[in-house]
Parts: sequence; structure tokens; C-alpha cells
Amino acid sequence: MSRLFAPIRVGAFTARTSTWVPAMVPWRSTEEGDATPEVVDWYGRFADGRPGVLVVEATGIRDVPSGPLLRIGHDRFVPGLRRLTDEVRARSHGETRVLIQLIDFLRIRRRPDKAVYLQRFLGIEDRHREAAGLDASAEDAAVRAALAELPHEELLAALSTREAEDLEFGARERVWDTHLEHIAELPQTLPGLFADAAERAVAAGFDGVELHFAHAYTMASFLSARNVREDGYGGDLEGRVRLPLEVFAAVRERVGPHVTVGCRMLGDEVIEGGTTLDEAAWFARRFAEAGMDFISISKGGKFEDAKQPRVGAAAYPYTGESGHECMPTVRIDDPGPFGRNLPLSDAVRRAVREVTEAVPVVGCGGLGTFREAEAALAEGTCDMVASARQSLADPDWWRKMQLGRGEEVRRCIYTNYCEGLDQKHKEVTCQLWDRPASGEDAPPPHSGSLRSSDGKRQLLAPRWDA
Repeated sequence: MSRLFAPIRVGAFTARTSTWVPAMVPWRSTEEGDATPEVVDWYGRFADGRPGVLVVEATGIRDVPSGPLLRIGHDRFVPGLRRLTDEVRARSHGETRVLIQLIDFLRIRRRPDKAVYLQRFLGIEDRHREAAGLDASAEDAAVRAALAELPHEELLAALSTREAEDLEFGARERVWDTHLEHIAELPQTLPGLFADAAERAVAAGFDGVELHFAHAYTMASFLSARNVREDGYGGDLEGRVRLPLEVFAAVRERVGPHVTVGCRMLGDEVIEGGTTLDEAAWFARRFAEAGMDFISISKGGKFEDAKQPRVGAAAYPYTGESGHECMPTVRIDDPGPFGRNLPLSDAVRRAVREVTEAVPVVGCGGLGTFREAEAALAEGTCDMVASARQSLADPDWWRKMQLGRGEEVRRCIYTNYCEGLDQKHKEVTCQLWDRPASGEDAPPPHSGSLRSSDGKRQLLAPRWDA
């Protein structure tokens, strides 16, 4: 009789319940982006809990190296993804709808050693010669050597803001770097790449796709208030929303009306000069008017306020304030982590309802109990409830609640142990169950390895029998 376990229409399908497992990257694919048995097991384990909707991790739309992250940029990835969707349907007894999140990202380099940066990456100009105390005829090699001898603070003062950031954090491309040909051409290339990926997703058996318009990545950067492109794809609200709408239109044209297409977007970037909630609500209204089937709301997770990485490591966009707001822990200030981000989905939902009743808004952020989830729906702050970390802590918690066995739920303690593993690109697990166990606490049947690559952790949550 609850709202949480009532069916809801999501575009082309009806979800059995209003429960949602959002995308989480488990770092279990091959370096080539293939769906390994461990990837299939990961999603099969969530399917055991029979959520209404399960979203597969951010999956790269380009056929380029991206580490152990799933990819969908070529037809060769389709068979492995088909095994994944088959597993979800089998393990959920056909009760869970499965989407795949499609992502594009720009290049980011690891933070370089200072000597390496000065020798390989810094383009020498006359201002560098002047800062080094050399005349205009000085050879580049002499300038680099002189800069290397400067005290660090003097060196930073000699560099431009962007050069200093490249040294201190690692070089990172922005969507407004239109002096780079491949960046300037993003509006021409991305709609087709997303449409190709969506077509492959349908061939692999997915019920739909979630366009990744959130956090630190390409499409969110086009929506960002920091996007200063001057080619009609940046600046004001209309310019910033232009490419996301063109990407959606290309995907919809390719897959047709019988495939669900929605997006994950930010309600607040939580960075200086970033997109605000009012702007996000305006974007969401435009997406709803364009015919998107759902809008899933997140918060923060940006590079702009990330902590400085160590030399040899890349910046991680969930280490600053915006990252903490994205995944609030028990250490966050009042009102604490539980339901912290629901005001964002509430405002977005009100904006969407001005144009249509047919587009569900997905809310998230520290939702780990039936009471919290049911209240969010009853109060109209969202139409579907997403829970990532609680679902990781106990993939069966949806079924346990629905069956009236809530006392058996393994409650997430919101310390972000899982996020720490993600930051290091290690297989993501939960501290509540990842120590090797045996007997009745053993993991369910599996097709891949039971242990993490270091042999220290169990990769699957323990078995639960209803």
C-alpha cells in the first residue's frame, strides 16, 4: 500500500516499484572496457533485491582507453552487455528494469613532477624569460633550467593561472578550450556518438538509457555557468542547454519512442560561479518540454574544488565541498546526510510539473530507511527514490522492506569507505560485508572471482534468503 512499492510509468515502461539503484562504478571491467563475469555478478547481486529500476555504471561512449570502466563505443561490447542484462532479468525474476548510463569525458592528466612539467609540458614564452631573469634571446632550455631553480612560490607567480593548475593538479581539458580542434568540434561529434551508444544499448537488451549530464564530465560542463564558449554553445542559459538538447534529440531519433531516455543532472554544482538550483530547474523544464522520460537529480562532484592530488595521481572530483555534498557522510554539518539533497529534486519537480505530469523526477542523497523514502514520496519532493550506498550495503534491502522484514536490513553507516576505494580505482565493496566469510554468510552463486584483486576483500554481499 506504500508509495515506495507502487508502480510508476517511466517513459516506455512501467517500473514495478518507485525504487531506483543509481549508477555506481565498481571498477570490475577489463582495461579494454569489457563486461567481465565480475561485472555481471555485481549487477546480478543488485537485481536480487528487485528494485524497480537499476542503472548500470557510467559507460564510455568513445572507443578510447578509460581503465576498468565499461565502454559501449563499439559493437564488440554488445555481447558482454547482453550477458549483463540477461543476468539482471534472471536474478530479478523479470521485475527490474535496467538502464545504462552513457558518459563522455575529456582528457585529464596525472599531476606531474615539477621537473617533468617544466621540461615536457610548459610552452616557453617571453614572460617566462622575464620571470627567469633572462633576455628575449635566451634558449628555451636555459629558461626551463632557470625556472626550475626558482623557489616554488616564485615559480607559481611566473606561470599563468592555467599553467600553475596544470603543474599543481595535472592538465585538464575544458569544454571551452575551443582553440583545440577536437574541443571546438564537440557539438558536431557528440550527438552522433551518444546516438550510436544508445542504439548499441538497445541491441544489448537495455530498457533505456540515462544520459550523464552530471558532475565533472563533458555534458555537465556544457550546462555549467562556467561555460564561456562563444560559438552558441555556452554563455547564457540557451547557449548552455543547446548541446544537451541536441544530444537528446539525436538519441531519441535513433532509438524511437519505445525506448526510455532520460538524464542525470545536477541541481547545484556547489562551486564558485557554478550553476545554481534556479538554473537547474530551468534546464529541467526544458528537458521535460523536449520529451525526456525522467530526470534524476544529483549534486556537486566537480573538479574545480577537488583536493590537490599527489604527484603521479589524477585529481578526483569528489574530494572537495562539492564532492562531499554529492555523497554526504555522517560527518557533514547540519542537517546531516539523510535526505540532504531532496530540496533539489523538490525544486526541479515543481518546475517540471509546470509543463507536464508525465516526467518522474528521481531524488537521492542519504536515503537509507523506509520512513525516509516513503516520506520523500508522500511530501512530493520526488517521484522515485534512488539509493546508492544503502543498496551497496544491502542489495536486498528493497525486498526486505517490502516483505516486512526491515529489521534484517544491513544499514549503511555513511562513512564513504566505498568512495575511498572508488577514488583509487579499486573494486568497490562495503566495509559491512567485504571481509571473507563462509557458511551461511557466503556470497550467492557467482560466475567470476569471489575475491578482490589483492585477495583481501569479498566482492559480493552475503546471501539472503527471503
